[in-house]
Parts: sequence; C-alpha cells; structure tokens
Amino acid sequence: MTQTDRTWNALRSLTGRALGIALVTGLPSTRAPPPVGAHGGSDSARERSERATLPRGPARSIAIDTDEGSWLSVDVSPDGRTVVFDFLGDLYTVPLSGGDATRITSGLAFDNQPRYSPDGAHVVFVSDRSGGDNLWLLELATGDTTQVTKGNGNSWMSPDWAPDGDYLVASKGETRLGTVNIWIGHRDGGSGQTLRDEPSNLKTNGAAVSPDGRYVWHAERRNSWDYNAQYPQYQLAVYDRETGETFTRTSRYGSAFRPTLSPDGRWLVYGTRFETETGLRIRDLASGDERWLAWPVQRDDQESIGDRDVYPGMSFTPDSREVVASYGGKIWRVPVAEGAEPIAVPFRIREQVAAGPEVDFDYPIEDTPTFTVRQIPHARISPDGARLAFTALDDLYVMDFPDGQPRLIDGGSDIVQANPVWSPDGQWIAYATWSPEGGSVVRIRPDGGGRQVVSDRPARYQQPAWSGDRIVALRAPGRAFQE
Repeated sequence: MTQTDRTWNALRSLTGRALGIALVTGLPSTRAPPPVGAHGGSDSARERSERATLPRGPARSIAIDTDEGSWLSVDVSPDGRTVVFDFLGDLYTVPLSGGDATRITSGLAFDNQPRYSPDGAHVVFVSDRSGGDNLWLLELATGDTTQVTKGNGNSWMSPDWAPDGDYLVASKGETRLGTVNIWIGHRDGGSGQTLRDEPSNLKTNGAAVSPDGRYVWHAERRNSWDYNAQYPQYQLAVYDRETGETFTRTSRYGSAFRPTLSPDGRWLVYGTRFETETGLRIRDLASGDERWLAWPVQRDDQESIGDRDVYPGMSFTPDSREVVASYGGKIWRVPVAEGAEPIAVPFRIREQVAAGPEVDFDYPIEDTPTFTVRQIPHARISPDGARLAFTALDDLYVMDFPDGQPRLIDGGSDIVQANPVWSPDGQWIAYATWSPEGGSVVRIRPDGGGRQVVSDRPARYQQPAWSGDRIVALRAPGRAFQE
C-alpha cells in the first residue's frame, strides 16, 4: 500500500468520529447550530408554509433622535430648495439650508438611493417592499407609490432619470451576488433593455445621464468582486446611446466610481481612493483639468460587493455651483470654487422606526475542560502506519493510529502550526509555523523532543516536503500573509 493510500484510509477512518482535545486553559467553545437549507433543492412545502406565516408587519418600533447618519445617498430637488436622502431604510427630506427632516416613506421595507424626477414631482428609489429589490416611484404631492420593475429575484441600484423624465437608468443584476449592468426602461414599466452586458463578467454601476441625454456615465470593472482585491478595481466609462460605443474616461490607480454630472454639463465629480482614504475629484469636462474637491470623505465599498453602489449618491445644485454629498455623518454643500469651505446641511431626525420581532434565544455554550474538535486538517499517517500526525486548533498532535490518545507535541508560542509531514524513516515531523514575527519551518521528534527551526529567515512557509534527509517548502514574504 502506498503512502497516499494509507493517508486516504486514515482520513476516511477519521470521518464520523471526533477527537477529544483537552484544553489547558479550559476555554469555552460554541456549539454550531444545525445547518439551515442545506438540501440544495427546491423549497419544501413545510418551508413555504413557515415562510408564509412569518410576521410581515412591524412588531415593535425604535425611537430615533439623531443629527448624524452613515452612507446617506442624497439628491437635490430641481428647484434647489430641498434635499432627499435615505436613512435606516426610510426616505427623508430636509431644506437645503438645514432643519428638521421630514419622513416621506416608512415601514419595514428598505427604501434607498432616492432621485428626484426632472420636474420635481416624483422620486425614484430602490425598495424591497414587494418582497425583493425593485424600482419604485413616489409621488411627492400625494405620497402614492408605484412599482416600476417586476420580479423579486433581481438586484437594483443607483437609479437616475433621463432628462426627458420618461426614462430611468439603473444597474440591474440577475442575482443577489452576481454582476449588475446598466439598464434603461420607461417609468410606466416594461422589461426595459440592458445597455452593456459584454463580456459576460462585466459589472457596470452608478449610472449618470448627461444633460443632453446622449451619454450614460458609469463605473465598470470585471467580476462582481474579488478576495484580496488589488487596485484599480473600477474605472469610469461613457456609453454613447446614439452609436452604442463605450469609451473609458479614467485610469486612476485608486479606482474611479460614482460619476456625478453638473446640470450645465461642465463638471464631473467622482470618487476615488488615495492612499488609505476616499476622496472626491472634480474634472472640467471642457479642458480635462482635475483637482481634489474633498478629501477624505465617506469610506468607499471597493473591498466588498457594493450592493448599494461603491459610494453613496451625491448631486449638484441646479446652478452647478455646489456638490451636495454626505460624509463624516453629515450632509455637506461642497462649493465648486477652489479653496471654498464646505457648508453643513444640518438635519435632525426624531421618529419611531418600524422593526421586526427581536431575535433573542438561548444559545448553549460548553465550558467543560474538554470538547469535540470539529475540524481536523492536515492529517498525515506515519510511514509504518502506526501513528497519525494532525493539527487541531492550530496545534500539532500525534496519536497512535487508529485508537490512541492525541498528544500535544509542540507547546511553543507559534500562533499556527500547520502542514505536518513525516520524514521517510518516520523519525521526524516537519511542519510550518506562523507568529507575529513571521513563520518558519520546524522539525521535531514524534515524542516532542529535538525541536529545531530549519528555515533561515522569518517568512510565510507552506507545504513542507521531505527529499531524502532534506526539507523543501514554499516560501513567500511575511507581508503577503499579513496584508
């Protein structure tokens, strides 16, 4: 039988039986609840019945009295008198000069990303009040709402109006976690049309229509998001509605997102990252000159999926002299004129916010000296098949195979001990470690004696292997793991 066969058999024998590990410190562990919805198939009749009986109305209310908020999408009315913004799933208005905020939508639905129509009579917004995200219209004079898009399986973000007031642009996704792409549709409903959907992994969001209605500015990237993302993530592009062509308009290392256009067509403002902070850049579209408008501002959402866009909505005032944006918990009027100081738009919200039932239940936590380890990685059987080396809770153990008592063989200060591998003669175990000072490759006797660091420098080591009496391993800079 080969080493691979013995290892596979050992792993199979471990399946279904847990190893009890004695803890010196007696630290408690949490008991995992049973998996929910793990069957992967269609919903059962019982599940559908349970969902149908879930409470749909507010079960309680929470008193809110605040003059601050985070991630507020704002827009200025066409007459320049009022700001509409979202806060905790409701929409509010406040005079541009500041004052008490007036709530214009309420309830359990999550309403967000409002935008005034060109005539100021309606607000388009995203809401899940139908059971899933859709575009809705609010008639400000009556408070009546109308559903524009249908279906509860799509994702929607960043709606905006075409200058004619008849058409809406937004970003639409087919799934909650997939890519979204710019879409155009009539305010009276219908299926609409996706403007860009190639290549298949394209993501486009934050649409802004030019004052003449011809161009749709937006941010673009590939894929919905990435782990350990490297810059740049997004760049601005322009879609020409007459020719169907698209042109890239930025190349910033810190990305470019949330384009916002002035009513007179002269200015473009967008978000970007510089060093560790997000800021707003302003560009003269006639000359191409750029400068910082405000830095730092609200932290962007580049590291995540950005399901409410990469940055909150902002807006120019009708005279194109100020940009209204939220950051630092406040709403600000940021003058376009270079060197001018931002002007606060103070607001105060005093409301009872609807909430569902409180999620409160007993959750038992074991506090016994020993407990069952649920995950046993890096199990390796010795060449003679008599012993098993493995790691549990990032510590290295050896046990007589198959029914021995696990023994901790390295009580060092390393945070992580991983990837154990036996020497061909079974006299040594090599493994990788990690600590705040960096990692190393170590060899040790199966009884815990003779511990020796064999690597020559702190680094990130993985997958050690024996070549005769030598040990080889993958090595990377420690910063690669720290970052």
